[in-house]
Amino acid sequence: MSSPQCCANPPTLSPSSGIGSVIELGGLKSYVIGPSDSKHAVILASDVYGYEAPNLRKLADKVAAAGFYVVVPDFFYGDPYSPANTEKPLGVWKGLHEPDKAFEDAKPVLVALRSKGISAIGAAGFCYGAKVVVELAKCGLIQAGVLLHPTFVTVDDIKEVMAPMAVLGAEVDKISPPELVKQFEEILSSKPEVDGFVKIFPGVAHGWSVRYRMGDEMAVKCAEEAHQDMLNWFIKYVNHGMLPPKASVRTRL
Repeated sequence: MSSPQCCANPPTLSPSSGIGSVIELGGLKSYVIGPSDSKHAVILASDVYGYEAPNLRKLADKVAAAGFYVVVPDFFYGDPYSPANTEKPLGVWKGLHEPDKAFEDAKPVLVALRSKGISAIGAAGFCYGAKVVVELAKCGLIQAGVLLHPTFVTVDDIKEVMAPMAVLGAEVDKISPPELVKQFEEILSSKPEVDGFVKIFPGVAHGWSVRYRMGDEMAVKCAEEAHQDMLNWFIKYVNHGMLPPKASVRTRL
């Protein structure tokens, strides 16, 4: 987490970004969008820059357009990491916002979704948020998970997941290098009861799926490919509400 790569290309946060609304859900302010009568929900757990990142909200809008009720919780209570805040360097900030706390805070959000009539929930985590998602998957609290350029996720975590899990990694990533992602692949391949999908994107760096520059055509293309892989996973396991036979785990590099 101390690697500068983790926080490269910080977004310009905007509380008005996206076409959804900000409401309180399960005790957390959350950006929400999607059909209010949908039975299928997706939670997006942000990276250290939080739920006001425009690219993340744009992705939430895209997932909602596929029929999901999408929730992006503010796990940081209005205090996302800011490289400009010299009083809270990354290590200090993390001490105030441990992923374990965000995992606990996610539970009331799940309860609130269930109370709305949601019958199946998927969750995707980006960098920091991936640890939150893998913990939910270890407890069987979600129907499917996607980890995008994960931080803090360990081999032991992957051994314990109970929900179908997709891992989208970057070729240029010191935090979750391809060698580690391939270990995740081996573990998922050995778990016949849990479907897995592993893909390593060539030529991209940690954070590429949400911290791309709109003017960079290739970066946008790579991010959109990851978004589609994520959406396909949720359509397969959350929207359908049933588990098909285990598919082969695939790595692309």
